[in-house]
Amino acid sequence: MWLKLLGKQQKKMYLCKQDILNILNKPDGLFIRPLLNLNQISELTIDFRLGFDFLVSIQGREPFINASKNEDNVGQVSSFFQETRRKLGETFLLHPNQTVLTSSLEYIKLPSDIFAILTMRSSYSRLGLNISSIIQPGYSGCISLELTNNNNNPINLTIGACIFQVRLYRLNDKVNYFAKRRKYICQVRPFVPTMDHDEDLERLNILWKKENNVASLPTII
Repeated sequence: MWLKLLGKQQKKMYLCKQDILNILNKPDGLFIRPLLNLNQISELTIDFRLGFDFLVSIQGREPFINASKNEDNVGQVSSFFQETRRKLGETFLLHPNQTVLTSSLEYIKLPSDIFAILTMRSSYSRLGLNISSIIQPGYSGCISLELTNNNNNPINLTIGACIFQVRLYRLNDKVNYFAKRRKYICQVRPFVPTMDHDEDLERLNILWKKENNVASLPTII
């Protein structure tokens, strides 16, 4: 008896099609724009489309991409990416072992008690494209994508095609998305990774300077 009662008290973790439709465009619910075709919502997932803007990884002049603050005058991340844009229906050629930063065509706003897991649609995953990411509850903006071609051949992608899907999960409690400092908020196009405001890297940089007797460079105004 108590098992039945416990089961009734627990919320269903994942959302199916009817659950998604029940919260779509409701106050404090799920917001997706533009949703070009309602058939993008299937029984367990929502298909999302490839957007217009790309940051393409290129061979920079610096010897390495600097993901540390210890050598902050060398290997700036932005110098290893080049911006480009396509129109709806045009194509983008992704070369073998190349990584591009892009975003979804759709703008999404998640309720504060629902998070999303991203996966590549099967047809594109079989070509050698993979993605694995989580969207935090309460997030609003276009969905950021990091695409890498693991195939030995270039892959031609169509702008506006449904290439990845989202599965929604409900939490037992609501979460405040802005409870902590966020690097990327309400973005509508891809941005290069930023290490400027990473508090953990700043603490490690101070420790490194102390251990190696490295003096901080004077600020030039």
